Amino acid sequence: MNPVDGLVCFARRVRSLCCLAACLAGCLLTPMQADGWVTYEGHSGVGKGKHIVFITGDEEYRSEEGMPMMAKILSVHHGFDCTVLFAMDDATGTIDPNNQTNIKGMHFIKDADLVVLFTRFRELPDQEMKYFDDYYTSGKPIIALRTSTHAFSYTRNTQSPYAHYHWQSKEWPGGFGQQVLGETWVNHHGHHGRESTRGVIEGRHKDHPVLKGVKDIWGPTDVYGTAHLPGDISVLVHGLTLDGMQPDALPNYEKPLMPVAWVREHPQPHGRNNRVFCSTMGAATDLESADLRRLLVNACFWGLELEDTMPDHAKVDYVGTFKPTGFGFNGFVKGIKPQSHALK
Repeated sequence: MNPVDGLVCFARRVRSLCCLAACLAGCLLTPMQADGWVTYEGHSGVGKGKHIVFITGDEEYRSEEGMPMMAKILSVHHGFDCTVLFAMDDATGTIDPNNQTNIKGMHFIKDADLVVLFTRFRELPDQEMKYFDDYYTSGKPIIALRTSTHAFSYTRNTQSPYAHYHWQSKEWPGGFGQQVLGETWVNHHGHHGRESTRGVIEGRHKDHPVLKGVKDIWGPTDVYGTAHLPGDISVLVHGLTLDGMQPDALPNYEKPLMPVAWVREHPQPHGRNNRVFCSTMGAATDLESADLRRLLVNACFWGLELEDTMPDHAKVDYVGTFKPTGFGFNGFVKGIKPQSHALK
């Protein structure tokens, strides 16, 4: 072989190796880029061995920020294994709360001990929604926040076997929110963006495990109206409308108290009942309230029937920094990938 042919052959081999390396790199990188979730392995604690799955996806209240923060607290301080799922833009591999039909990782629910739901008007493909329906009908516990009273909206595929989950369902009046959680979307009782919420503990249930160590709740989101709460719920916290967006704003006494956090045991025709905790608070900015975070941590213990091991004053310090984005439509931070929320 003459020197020129040798160089040509060598160049071809180098090019082939580069192509192979690029393909291998693509194979290694693509799954990570396609993943629409982040997982936190539990540290030591009572929750060790229990798996909590957070389902996020709302356009307004930054569940994509608040739920990873809560998952870190439950994992690092209390030992739970936590997985957070996100609404995704597949083309960019970034979180897109405006995408109502695509939440990655629903298969994780198969092995979940507890689901924390924070979605708004979602309509997932039937094969994905089946994971949630199987979980719910098995009688496992559900924690639901803010817009989860209207978590699902079936307007595209009205023939779906899960169309009854629709928040305005006639077959299942009020859909999943009203039938399972206790309420669907009613209205903004407080003036949205002008009036905030002071949590008032219900004295009759002050000794409920979910309220252990909880005294001071305030959030900048407004009080939601309620109109259909069933008789089997126990209201734990009422919302007092404040005439302003600061914790020391004066109450608007023209607006009566509304329930903002309650528990119930939702009956299943076969097997165990769902332990349900629902709060119409929970925006990322609401969760700057330490006692609201404590309420949610306690609710997870209660939902998993671990109330006998619940600490008197659950640790809810941030793991890392938390600087939530204000609520509002199209206000989410663009270009964020799920792995951006991984523990550093």
